[in-house]
Amino acid sequence: MGTAGEYRIAALDAEHGQQVLTIYRLGIDEGHATFETTAPTWEEFHAAKLRQHRHVALDDSGRVLGRVAAVPVSDRCAYAGVVEHSVYVHPEARGRRVGSALLRALTGSTEAAGIWTIQSGIFPENTSSLALHQRVGFRVIGTRERIGRHHGVWRDVVLVERRSPLVA
Repeated sequence: MGTAGEYRIAALDAEHGQQVLTIYRLGIDEGHATFETTAPTWEEFHAAKLRQHRHVALDDSGRVLGRVAAVPVSDRCAYAGVVEHSVYVHPEARGRRVGSALLRALTGSTEAAGIWTIQSGIFPENTSSLALHQRVGFRVIGTRERIGRHHGVWRDVVLVERRSPLVA
């Protein structure tokens, strides 16, 4: 998958769909990325994620190295500026700052849209994701204990958020 720095960030569109879903399935298979046990279809993914806040990292050949996407946390007007995101990087592309670049792209698009908070829930065992988020300005809010069952086991989730210093 190339060396560090050999990628660009682009809008996530249908042409990236199958690769994005493959990366998601790889994350599911690792067991510490999501409560989900199966990847959605492209149509389900496309319908759920906010179009202006979906980005991919592409290598020089157009191969997807990772993706970030966001969803609204609520349809209540008080939460109009709050989104929940997820970021996934292909295992072969890790260690190249792909996740950081994707989160910076998300931060840029959300701030441009007036969104003041980006949040996510991360399994505490996913130490690389927690470290990534802290490196790019997210803070740990706390741990939601036994928030859901995953393969029959209660799992905790660490809630992280980034508040925009630009959107008031």
